[in-house]
Amino acid sequence: MTRMHTAVFIAAVFAGTACGCGYTTSSLLPAEFKSITVENFTNRISVTDETSDQRMYKGYRPGLENDVTRAIVDRYIFDGNLRIAKKELADLVLKGELLDYRREALRYDTNDNVEEYRLRIVVSLELKNARTGDVVWTEKAFSGEATYRTSGSLAQGESAAIKDAVSDLARRVVERTIEGW
Repeated sequence: MTRMHTAVFIAAVFAGTACGCGYTTSSLLPAEFKSITVENFTNRISVTDETSDQRMYKGYRPGLENDVTRAIVDRYIFDGNLRIAKKELADLVLKGELLDYRREALRYDTNDNVEEYRLRIVVSLELKNARTGDVVWTEKAFSGEATYRTSGSLAQGESAAIKDAVSDLARRVVERTIEGW
C-alpha cells in the first residue's frame, strides 16, 4: 500500500510541475513598454511647523529627494525589465513627490526611553505613458519603511535606517511598476 501512496505522490508532483504553478519571473508589463525615465523627485515636506510657537523641524531631510530618485533609478537598473532612458526616448515617465518623513516610536524600555523606531518615507507617484501622455497609474501615499533600535547589539543610527527605508521604497516602486498591471 505504501508503494501506491508513493506512486500517487510522484504522479501529483509530476502533474504539478508539468502544469506550472502560475509563478513567473518575467515582467507583467505590456510589450510596448521597454524604457522609463525617472524625473527628479520634489520635496514637499515642510521644513517647519508654522502653527507652533516654536519653529520646530518636522521631518525635513535635506537631499532626501535626491537619494530617493537615485535609489529608484538604481533599482530599475538592477531589476532589468525596463531600461533607463532620456525623457525624449522613454516609453514611460515616473514623477514623484516626497510628502512625509515619519519617525514613530515602536518600543520603550522600563524607563520610557525609546528602544526602537519605525521610519516611514511617504511619496506620491504618477506613471505616464510618454508617447500618449495618458496616466498609467497614480499612488497618492506610497511608502517605504525601516525599523531601527537605539540600544543593544542590534542598535544602528537613524542615517542607516534612512538608507534602508529609501531602499525599501525603491523596491516597492519598481515592483508596483513591473507587477502592478
